[in-house]
Amino acid sequence: MAKKIVLCCEKCGSRNYSFNEKEGSTKRLELKKFCSHCNEHTVHKQTR
Repeated sequence: MAKKIVLCCEKCGSRNYSFNEKEGSTKRLELKKFCSHCNEHTVHKQTR
């Protein structure tokens, strides 16, 4: 069963993105995405 990943903006803390996890990934995901609350591209990290 696939686990759901939630990405949280590092700057404001809002949880903007979620998607299903690929099997076998052990590292925490870190992507640069657009945050609609900050209105700019910021680093988003995987939450627990």
